[in-house]
Amino acid sequence: MTEQLKMDKVQPHLLDETGQGAITKPMERPEGPLKVSGTATYAAEYNLPNMAEGFMVRAGISKGTYTIDESSVKGMPGFLGVYTDKMPRNSAQGTAGTNPIQPGDKISYLGQPIAVVVAETLEQARDIAKALKVDYTTDDDVKAVFEDATFEEQDGTVDQGDLDQAMSDAAFSVDATFTTASHNSAAMEPHAAVAEWEGDKVTVRGSLQMLNYNKQELADSLGIDVKNVRLLAPYIGGGFGSKLGIDVSCIAAAVAAKQLGRPVRVVLHRNHVFEMIVERTETKQRVRLAADKDGTLTGIGHDDWQSNLPEEGLAEPVSIATHFLYGGENRKIAQNLGVLNRPASGSVRAPGEAVGMLALENAMDELAEAVGIDPIELRIKNIPEKHPENGKPFSSRALEDALRQGADAFGWSERKEPKQRREGEWYIGMGVASSARTNILMESRALVTLNPDGTALVQTDMTDIGTGTYAILGQIAAEMLGIPTEKVTVQLGDTDLPEGPGSGGSWGASSAGSAVFLGAKGIRKKLADRLGCSVDDLRLQDGVATGGNNRRPLAELMDGPMVEEGHLKPGDTAEDFHQAGYGAHFAEVAVNSVTGEVRVRRMLAAMAAGRILNEKTAQSQVWGGQIWGIGTALHEAIEHDHRTGHVVNNDLAEYHIPVNLDVGDLEVLFVEERDDHANPMQTKGIGELGLAGAGAAITNAIYNACGVRIRDYPATPDRIFPHLD
Repeated sequence: MTEQLKMDKVQPHLLDETGQGAITKPMERPEGPLKVSGTATYAAEYNLPNMAEGFMVRAGISKGTYTIDESSVKGMPGFLGVYTDKMPRNSAQGTAGTNPIQPGDKISYLGQPIAVVVAETLEQARDIAKALKVDYTTDDDVKAVFEDATFEEQDGTVDQGDLDQAMSDAAFSVDATFTTASHNSAAMEPHAAVAEWEGDKVTVRGSLQMLNYNKQELADSLGIDVKNVRLLAPYIGGGFGSKLGIDVSCIAAAVAAKQLGRPVRVVLHRNHVFEMIVERTETKQRVRLAADKDGTLTGIGHDDWQSNLPEEGLAEPVSIATHFLYGGENRKIAQNLGVLNRPASGSVRAPGEAVGMLALENAMDELAEAVGIDPIELRIKNIPEKHPENGKPFSSRALEDALRQGADAFGWSERKEPKQRREGEWYIGMGVASSARTNILMESRALVTLNPDGTALVQTDMTDIGTGTYAILGQIAAEMLGIPTEKVTVQLGDTDLPEGPGSGGSWGASSAGSAVFLGAKGIRKKLADRLGCSVDDLRLQDGVATGGNNRRPLAELMDGPMVEEGHLKPGDTAEDFHQAGYGAHFAEVAVNSVTGEVRVRRMLAAMAAGRILNEKTAQSQVWGGQIWGIGTALHEAIEHDHRTGHVVNNDLAEYHIPVNLDVGDLEVLFVEERDDHANPMQTKGIGELGLAGAGAAITNAIYNACGVRIRDYPATPDRIFPHLD
């Protein structure tokens, strides 16, 4: 049986009435002990009988064609084969559902995967890959520098009113240009795959975020029916967007395993991850703000320029939050995409908001100073009543609550004017930024089974990339079925299970969770019927059903397992209302007056994301966002060689992410709210909301500390100390 819901109208607040107490609690992740004890098996850790090892070969030129001389390595120890067939240029874009570009002998960037070498051992495969002779025909027309790209304006430009006139007439205005660097997802676990065939069917154990799309992408890449593909990804060591699409390790392992007739494992070297997997584009952004004498926005403009490979198509939605976060009747928002011979651009955590809100929130801070108004009051003054471009009502919007509650908790009233607080040689300052992340609901299915012994089983191909999916889906089932969470088993990461939405876009918990909610709701209907009461009167708690003046243990109402599939579809509420999560980030920093070094002393995030399903996992997600904000603001930048375009700092030694000593005290405050239009659980995503705007709070705090505005990210000391008085 299937309990189906198309989200066309507001649903009752059932989770406010169930009473089991499993929801919201800061529950530990049930798979945590497996991970910390080394007994959770990740993709690269499967050891199948007679398994061979593959190692990727990367292109040594930036543009041109190549041929492989297999005879140059055939006599080397352990050699099994060199395979170029079906080789992708880069990993697939998120939710593509089709194969990534397979360019044949054409090279578009230095570091592009061109072959996989397979040998008996990893060491042998690595050595053979280094010794393999590759003949190149070079095309010297290489576009390696951002400034060399020819940019084309993309569809979707907003041109509302007359922004130029608004800027001319404004009592106060800001016209500022910002740049942000390319970023790598830098997940702890590198991409890896183990492939084996049984006849025409392939099973791939991989590190993938969206199995429902990934199975289509792999099938399309191999030219086989999707019914002959099975993907397994029960444990994933972080993704942050880099594992949304099928990657070269999966395709190469599957091709080689088919040719050899034995299992093949391919694990990407960290250098390969930085080259063969999509990265965040660098951006140039121009933000224009026009305001009247009271600080009310009359105009807002946000233009961005970014790059990608030829024919890749994807442009990061840099200005996505600018469309709805603040008012202003005159608006111009445009996006421009250029082509470069560098690794492909794609989705990295909070695509759009992560970099776009740096510029927007820095500009709002500059405007607040020009108007002479507190930065928080300026933001609150400009919160629109409805979407300023399409007129849609907001589903829920607790931005003002987040700003005010966050300010009180952070001690914002103690903030001083720029350069007025000093401790020895350190300037001290505070900064604030709004946070916003569009909320999305995706189609999802989950199977829920309640057994007579009071245990339950949840099954879906949804993944857990470290976000807490195992915990949250178990909590939802426990709450709805009235049983302890420890009696619920959750099975994830197997394409033989019902299709979930995948982990990405901050839609996982709400979409997959709603499918579990619906499956359990279907079981509640069966139990109510057997108890002889209406489903509205049914109460399930601690394995006992109560309703209609009857009270009986669940086991007495069951003659076998009860099984229901929950099936959720987005509906009219997604079209009729604009949905987003909101929040506010606060930061206190110290800036060294001699060196320009920045230390983040403390941060606070006030998050409004609907019903919180698990306070511990939600808090961890926001902590991660705050730490990413530190990295974005102060450290992280992919450096490309200006001659060849290749990634110079293609490892974690040279690509600097925050470490423990870079991170000060972190605090998270949840703003109470329910979003009735989001889904039947009234939840919203939080994983990327925790990053959106976080970096801008830090750079706004830098200005408050030492009087130096940051326009070029990251804010390394060399961009600060030359401007110190």
